[in-house]
This record gives sequence, C-alpha cells and structure tokens, in this order.
Amino acid sequence: MFGWKDAYSVNVNEIDEQHKELFRIAGKIYDLVHTDDDYDHFDEVMAILQKLKEYTLYHFQHEEKLMEKYGYRETDSHKIEHLFLIKKLQKFEKDDADMERKDSIIELITFVSDWISGHILKTDMKYKDFFNKSGLY
Repeated sequence: MFGWKDAYSVNVNEIDEQHKELFRIAGKIYDLVHTDDDYDHFDEVMAILQKLKEYTLYHFQHEEKLMEKYGYRETDSHKIEHLFLIKKLQKFEKDDADMERKDSIIELITFVSDWISGHILKTDMKYKDFFNKSGLY
C-alpha cells in the first residue's frame, strides 16, 4: 500500500526523496495497525502521526519554495491541496478519543495513502512537466 513506485518520480531528487520518506512514515503506521488483531499501539501510532504531520509540513514548504523560485504558475492551487492534507491530519490528531479505534486509524491511513499517491500522480506531475520543459531539472 505504501510502496514507492517509479511512476511517482517527479525527477527532482530532493522532492522524490521526500516523497519516499512520506510513504515510509505512513507505512509505519499501516504496519503497526496491521501487526495483530489486538490493536494496542495507540501511543506509538499517534507519535508517528505527529512525525508524518511534521514531515509533511517540511516537505510542503520545500516543494512550494522551489515552485515559487522557478515561477510555477499553479503554485497557489498546489498550496491549497497541501493545506487540505494538513488540516485533515490536524483534525485526526485532535480527535484522540476517536483515534483509539482501529477503524479510525485504518480510515486515516487509507485517506493518507490515497491522497499522497493521487496528489503525486495528478498534481505533482504537472510541475514535473513544467520543470522538464523549462530545463530546470
């Protein structure tokens, strides 16, 4: 579910490495939730969720700075998509009581997986084309 695929590459090494790290962190949550039937990893999952949120913020800032530096014209709409994920992660984080339920964690990791892969394959491919056409990377 969280394996890196070459199709996700935007051909910008630092961005690709950051995307791989997002998959790795989210995969750790997935692995914890699916280790056994008796879900008792709440504190560990919440710690990793916090790390995912922090790393996502770091990655988004890096990516947005790169877009602004090179005049990517869809930077603002890209930022809006980033903000959507951040708000969703914050909402899940605030709902601690609900997060203790295994199905809530599964819902979160499914959402994160779908959002990350969909965002990369749809939205990030647009700036991949921009960078390739402009010869910047």
